[in-house]
Amino acid sequence: MSADRQTPPLAVVILAAGKGTRMKSDLHKVLHPIAGRPMLEHLIASAAELQPERQVVVVGSGRDQLERQLGSRADLAVQEPQLGTGHAVQQAEAALAGFSGDVLVLYGDVPFVSTATMRRMLDRLHADDAPEVVVLGFEPADPLQYGRVIAEADGRITRMVEHKDATAAERACRLCNSGLMAVRAGRLFELLGQVGNDNAQGEYYLVDVVNVANAQGGHCAVVVTPDPDEVAGINSRGELAEAESRWQERRRDRAMAEGATLIAPQTVWFAWDTVLGRDVTIEPNVWFGPGVTVADRVLIRGFSHIEGARLDEGVEIGPYARLRPGAVLQAGVKIGNFVEVKNATLGPGAKANHLTYLGDAEVGAGANIGAGTITCNYDGYFKHKTVIGERAFIGSNSALIAPVRIGADAIVAAGSAVSRDVADGELRLVRAEQMVKPGWADRFHDAMKRKKAEKGRN
Repeated sequence: MSADRQTPPLAVVILAAGKGTRMKSDLHKVLHPIAGRPMLEHLIASAAELQPERQVVVVGSGRDQLERQLGSRADLAVQEPQLGTGHAVQQAEAALAGFSGDVLVLYGDVPFVSTATMRRMLDRLHADDAPEVVVLGFEPADPLQYGRVIAEADGRITRMVEHKDATAAERACRLCNSGLMAVRAGRLFELLGQVGNDNAQGEYYLVDVVNVANAQGGHCAVVVTPDPDEVAGINSRGELAEAESRWQERRRDRAMAEGATLIAPQTVWFAWDTVLGRDVTIEPNVWFGPGVTVADRVLIRGFSHIEGARLDEGVEIGPYARLRPGAVLQAGVKIGNFVEVKNATLGPGAKANHLTYLGDAEVGAGANIGAGTITCNYDGYFKHKTVIGERAFIGSNSALIAPVRIGADAIVAAGSAVSRDVADGELRLVRAEQMVKPGWADRFHDAMKRKKAEKGRN
């Protein structure tokens, strides 16, 4: 695309009307997540970088789910009955009424088409020879049942054909059709109106717009992606797992290239938006959910589970730590084994090393939370906050019954159940008085041993 040519407006049409029966799921196929993000959202995010003026999602069953997911971000067009991909794109015509720019046709179950590839398609559409349709092709290791793109060496397409309708010679061609296209809006719907359904499936194929254009003396072109994985469709749970695996492998490689150490890379699972600083070390079997930001020099020990959390510089967590949404660990915080943090901020240098739950809490700098401490934040109806001051010491096996405030430098003795505020520098000890009965245990053991012996004789 020449630098002096003004970029025309863009519309994106995403086909998502398939029933997804092979998923065997009540969840719409394109809403199944990869790296914690619905596959449809991966695609929309890539397209968004091109700043489309219009966005139309063609739906069939599961429309209510897509409406909830997308809100006002896209127009929905309904395809019912479903008579093929060409018929599906036709359903977007009303939503694009008056639109005169370019149209990218994408597929909701082909989520990893890159922005760069989309841009290449649009650039080719506006090349000097001005093709009427640009098709994205790929060359898989095994062409399987894919439709073929019969093209000349310069990329000019002579024929598009579905596998079922292809001759043996055409099936020998390794250049396959991804289904993705770039077309000018006015020409797209003009061509679709001339597509018939005289084929093995009795459907209106989108690819036939190329054949119609060629028959009218026009010409079309193919752009080939060098990465077949980019256009891999997802139609089953197995293919979903394969897509997840491919995504994770690339994300792990990127993490290590950017300065993180992954002790056992294949056991670390990232979310789509995980942010890692430099010199982060991640031990085996760590899982990241969405919304995690990790600063420099953080150590994440094995079997930790992290989502919706921020870890500042020099933090150490785990093993077996769980950070839930709203967890903020400021510089130098240490979270140990079997500690859970939810909607809580721990100030610089605070520690909770063992068997602790900190929920809806604010923990001051340098505070020490003893093993077995629990913030009792929920009364069955409402959540309440616990505030722990700087350098406070919370003894082991303490229950802090919110709402409650523990002052700076205060000490809560081990085994206390604290339901009232503790002042700065105060010691709070809340325990029942210990009862002592000398000799009672010996008498108890003797009596039980006699009973057991008598039972054995009977």
